[in-house]
Amino acid sequence: MAPVAVGDSIPSVDLFENTPGNKVNIADLCKGKKVVIFGVPGAFTPGCSKTHLPGYVAKADEIKGKGVDEIVCVSVNDPFVMEAWGANQNVGDKVRMLADTGASLAKALEIDLDLSAVLGSVRCKRFSMLVEDGKVAKLNIEPDGTGLTCSLAEAII
Repeated sequence: MAPVAVGDSIPSVDLFENTPGNKVNIADLCKGKKVVIFGVPGAFTPGCSKTHLPGYVAKADEIKGKGVDEIVCVSVNDPFVMEAWGANQNVGDKVRMLADTGASLAKALEIDLDLSAVLGSVRCKRFSMLVEDGKVAKLNIEPDGTGLTCSLAEAII
């Protein structure tokens, strides 16, 4: 198989919002909607906290003004970390913070990245995608998996 591509359906994977009891199926979330999903290697890491997430928070109104219903940040972390990171970054209702606890989404999209040596586990490559009614309409995956070029908020608009 190959990594996710434009035209692919979003896989039916459960992610978690705020607590382990609050499951969010990403495929269900995207049905009948226009959703921007971006993934980061780790919450509270420098590139993610100084550039990637803040860019989406700052551009949320502009992105949503183009017909996007939701903006979702995904990271291989636990839901408590994602909630705390969202609070730390003042995301409010601009960006939903979803935890991919076992890297299920990253693996299903084939954008998992073994960062065990530095972050302790398999994570996801840095990416952004526009999903329209459950199908990937636009996709940006960082060539090296962790860079901050094509997956920034400016590139998805």
